[in-house]
Amino acid sequence: MNQRIKELIQQARRVLACSHSRPDGDAISSLLAMGWALERLGKDYTLVSPHPVPSTFRFLPGWEKISQKLAGSYDLVIALDSGSLDRFERLCERVKRIKAPLLVIDHHITNAYFGTVNWVEPEASATTEMLFFLFQELGLQLDERAATYLLTGIVTDTLGFRTSNVTPRTVEVLRELMKAGASLSWISDQAFNRRPLSALRLWAAVLPGVQHQDHIVWGEIPLAARKASGYPDGDDADLVELLATVEEAQVAVIFYEREDGKVKVSLRSRPGINVAEVAQQLGGGGHAQAAGAIVEGPLEAARQRVLALLIGREAKLGST
Repeated sequence: MNQRIKELIQQARRVLACSHSRPDGDAISSLLAMGWALERLGKDYTLVSPHPVPSTFRFLPGWEKISQKLAGSYDLVIALDSGSLDRFERLCERVKRIKAPLLVIDHHITNAYFGTVNWVEPEASATTEMLFFLFQELGLQLDERAATYLLTGIVTDTLGFRTSNVTPRTVEVLRELMKAGASLSWISDQAFNRRPLSALRLWAAVLPGVQHQDHIVWGEIPLAARKASGYPDGDDADLVELLATVEEAQVAVIFYEREDGKVKVSLRSRPGINVAEVAQQLGGGGHAQAAGAIVEGPLEAARQRVLALLIGREAKLGST
């Protein structure tokens, strides 16, 4: 982090903080944490995401402050946990038109460095881990609420401290956040142990069709199956994480058919297999072991395209 980042925030009066579509725990927590910091600094601010906060993360205080609308003018835009402007989807063009510096704070290795000022740390476990150090630089004393936001981002993006990007620094940040009042056990329970009955119905519809070939396991969520289950549109109900536990596979994929006919592709891999490279080829991005993209449908065409890319890497997958 450089001095320019601190100056941009301190000098701004009205700030727009935004994050990516279909927001996950790190995106939501980054927005709420930044809102907390801007409030402490006496700034006017707006928090936006292209899609509403998923029910999974509505245990976080103040989640209703995240809007899907931009209003007024801003003299600073902060993009959080977002690798490119395209991740803002329907808000993208509106963000582009704002005549203000764009500060990018992100930890994705596939970040496109699309801001006026870019602070990108691929070695960070989560964007909220980066914000912990930003708040220190800004002289902010964490309270329980802020610590809860920051820890939620880290817990969810590391799948409970199980990913390879958990470092000694991450553990030190965990220690400080718990000292500030964040409860690791409560956050973990809320984030991982609560899901609606409709999620299990979706699993039941998809799991019988799961396929396995060349160290790759995959499943498909047709639009009709999602609607029949009653599970809300937006994500795969953590099915890709379930498939990632299959011991015969090095890569897990979920193909999710969207209302607009496009297909959301979620990729997970064992350590040493970089699925972010595949996601980039598809116009997406992410982390080495957790990445994704939106591709053109229909489902069959999307599956054939993605599997061709993955099976082309079969020798590497088999040797890991």
